[in-house]
Amino acid sequence: MEQVPAPPAVTPSIRDVRLLPKAHLHLHFTGSMRPSTLLELADRHGVHLPEALSSGEPPKLRATDERGWFRFQRLYDMARSVLRDEEDIRRLVLEAAEDERADGSGWLEIQVDPTSYAPRLGGLIPALELILGTVQDASKATGVGMRVLVAANRMKHPLDARTLARLAVRYRDQGVVGFGLSNDERRGMARDFDRAFAIAREGGLLAAPHGGELAGPSSVRDCVDDLGAGRVGHGVRAAEDPRLMQRLADRQITCEVCPASNVALGVYEKPEDVPLRALFEAGVPLALGADDPLLFGSRLAEQYRSAREVHGFSDAELAELARQSVRGSCAPKEEKERLLAGIDSWLVS
Repeated sequence: MEQVPAPPAVTPSIRDVRLLPKAHLHLHFTGSMRPSTLLELADRHGVHLPEALSSGEPPKLRATDERGWFRFQRLYDMARSVLRDEEDIRRLVLEAAEDERADGSGWLEIQVDPTSYAPRLGGLIPALELILGTVQDASKATGVGMRVLVAANRMKHPLDARTLARLAVRYRDQGVVGFGLSNDERRGMARDFDRAFAIAREGGLLAAPHGGELAGPSSVRDCVDDLGAGRVGHGVRAAEDPRLMQRLADRQITCEVCPASNVALGVYEKPEDVPLRALFEAGVPLALGADDPLLFGSRLAEQYRSAREVHGFSDAELAELARQSVRGSCAPKEEKERLLAGIDSWLVS
């Protein structure tokens, strides 16, 4: 009797992570710029860019020492210098929204320190109002829900942070949802900014300072204890302290983990070293973020691909990561419900 060969094994199709609805909670304003836009605006305004920004490849970065961090900040400041007028701001925000839509992000909370743009845009209030207006317009044009998180600079005086906190609260009903603290957390103490964060929290804003990236678990604890963080920007170093992870899990404090950024800046040597699995299995809510795609070379969907390909996350686990990003967002209830339903649909497709 002739033996009939067995049919070839059917390999299950891999769901496209770009079609997975998700929220993006850690994206910096200038860092969201497309490399092609950076080059075009630099040419338009006569800005000479260093080769690290003009080569078309992500720059080689390492920020684990002061010199490396200074170079990273210098490149970021140079990129920001091409944003000179209202047209530039509108272009950046619209393109950021378009890129979010292409990556499956239905909700974006973009982080900005308006003092960095105020000198060229007529002052602090005009700069923030322009940004908020362009965010509203881009959201309508693309269908991506967008809000703004105003961030103070840790390298500046705490009184500057208080001014920004009051300004952020003033515009709470016009698109500002949170208050952050960026830059090198190895410089200065979190508690120096406690009054600014108290102003923001009392005004109804989410406290979302950076911590636990370049500094260790104590930086995350300080964000929670001294600043009342409801979310932590990065927070990845919490994985070094099981008790801290348990605390974050118990209080459901979301960590905005940015895997590509962590590797690019030398926080971890290799993608597989990022403790994404340890945080996830400890029950710490996570929101994957791209941080500064302009400098790190990958946007939001790539962070989900990394979770799948490097850390072995199943589609069900990727869906849970997306759910955690939505739950950790400041999106209205109906928007959260819509995105969560979309995640369920993606998983059964």
